[in-house]
Amino acid sequence: MLDVSDLHVSYGNVEAVRGIGMTVRPGRVTLVLGANGAGKTTTLKAVAGLERPHAGKVTLDGTDITGLAPHKIVRRGIALVPEGRRVFSPLTVGENLRMGGYTADRSKATETLDRVNEMFPILAERAGSAAGLLSGGEQQMLAFGRALMSQPSIMLLDEPSMGLAPAVVDSILAKVRQMADSGIGILMVEQNAEAGLDVADDVVAVARGEVVFSGPAAEARDNTSVLRAFLGEAALAGTDD
Repeated sequence: MLDVSDLHVSYGNVEAVRGIGMTVRPGRVTLVLGANGAGKTTTLKAVAGLERPHAGKVTLDGTDITGLAPHKIVRRGIALVPEGRRVFSPLTVGENLRMGGYTADRSKATETLDRVNEMFPILAERAGSAAGLLSGGEQQMLAFGRALMSQPSIMLLDEPSMGLAPAVVDSILAKVRQMADSGIGILMVEQNAEAGLDVADDVVAVARGEVVFSGPAAEARDNTSVLRAFLGEAALAGTDD
């Protein structure tokens, strides 16, 4: 289980994340919603070790991992799938997957690859193809697969549907649900709120670096705090719940 408590992250004099807290449980999708600049990606980066918090705590299964180097956090069981996929385009699909397993238990590499190929059959079919030749949706599946090769207990997904055709978005988010159903805890930032809510179990809505709603996805759809957070700063002038 991943716990984020009273997290604060600043860029110079600007505090981008101000006391954010959330819990990500095994087998559940926690969706983070908010307008651009709300602090969503910064939160993921702080959990992954790419940004160092100046206050607060991140724990994984009760162990404090706050501020650890990214490769150490990967070894502890947290994998980040960044915005824009960022596959290694010149490398083959198979090479990308092997790179994902670089820090993992080598004795389980074959078993893990088999599970990845079972979940994403297209990756097995394209194993010898350059990753840069894949479609956007296929590259997103490769990014998922590469992260899974590290044998994570928690996956951080930053805008997995970004830049994808509407017809592809549902299949990509269905894979997110499938990964959660396999027992992995998913913390997902997703601008496509409607599609994200369809696969989420829990929702955290953030505005101006702060949590304005935290609860089950079923309660988020009609919550005005969630709507205002997602619509942006101008909408925050409305009346509170």
